Amino acid sequence: MSKILFKLNGVSDDEANEVRALLDDNDIDYYETTAGNWGVSLPVIWLKDVTQFKRARALVDEYQKARTIRMRAEYALLKKEGKNKTLFDAIKEKPVQFMIHLAVSVVVVYLSIRLVIDIGEIGSE
Repeated sequence: MSKILFKLNGVSDDEANEVRALLDDNDIDYYETTAGNWGVSLPVIWLKDVTQFKRARALVDEYQKARTIRMRAEYALLKKEGKNKTLFDAIKEKPVQFMIHLAVSVVVVYLSIRLVIDIGEIGSE
């Protein structure tokens, strides 16, 4: 019987690859499911053998602790050097894309508010 070990929702490619390598290096049998064409399925790394779960879970937990420490150290170093990417940097890199997203957001908010106001006016008649 299979068991879920690691959900891949929102996980970066490098982290997923490192988890796969960790499992391969420790001879843990696994397989993956993807989100599918419509993105409605669950992207997960599954263990084929439930008896390996405790060992695999311990390995993944230890890996995630080490990764957290490493990522925080990298961020602190970038911040100290003034090289960390900020929102303003992202806007400067792609100003047109930012303006399009901002415009679409404003239209969605406006239409949502307008809908509520229109429904309120219909109800008061």
